[in-house]
Amino acid sequence: MNDLSSKATLSNPFLLEIDEKIIVHDKLKRGFDILFSLIALVLSLPLFAILYILIKLTSPGPVFYCSLRIGRKGRLFKFWKLRSMYSNADERLEALLNSDASLKKEWLQYFKLKKDPRLTPLGKFLRSTSLDELPQFWNVLIGDLSIVGPRPYLPREIDRIHELLGKKVEKLFSVRPGLTGIWQTSGRNQLTFNQRVKLEMSYADKRCFSLDLQLIVKTIPILVFRKGAF
Repeated sequence: MNDLSSKATLSNPFLLEIDEKIIVHDKLKRGFDILFSLIALVLSLPLFAILYILIKLTSPGPVFYCSLRIGRKGRLFKFWKLRSMYSNADERLEALLNSDASLKKEWLQYFKLKKDPRLTPLGKFLRSTSLDELPQFWNVLIGDLSIVGPRPYLPREIDRIHELLGKKVEKLFSVRPGLTGIWQTSGRNQLTFNQRVKLEMSYADKRCFSLDLQLIVKTIPILVFRKGAF
């Protein structure tokens, strides 16, 4: 039965045309990602040096922060950022959520806090300007991320995504996650987690290179004016 359904799929010219478009799109997108990330890494080296010194001087702990995220086809990868939080960030968050029911409700709805006590003073600036995400151009260069795509999810979020999407979750994770995307240009942190997942599923459904370019252009004013960032 499986062999027959597989042959039927392969003989469908409409599906073959879709597959070819996706292959061409992915190759074009990967070439763009490599070129863009290389240029960004080279140009941002002086800024990296300044931020490295500032992070070292203003709070104890490592300069870089690494966490596991879910990548394409469900593969876990190391996701790099400049450290914006105190070294005891998890303990601070747990204590706060246990003592404040309204903040706990906000966390469960957004998986973020507008006034996050884990952020250092410098970290608040890095977050609002998205400068903490500069190391992710390295993730793009080595193929973990794309410039445009769904934001990479945390492993603890996967059950919630399955509840929202069901079998469609495979399509969402067939796309390489990105630095920017439809979530960032449609409200960012002002959207609930459920809204974010549905938006990013819509990107997976209609992805194309022209849409990627539109989203990159839309990202520029959002970064400049810090819309939806916290």
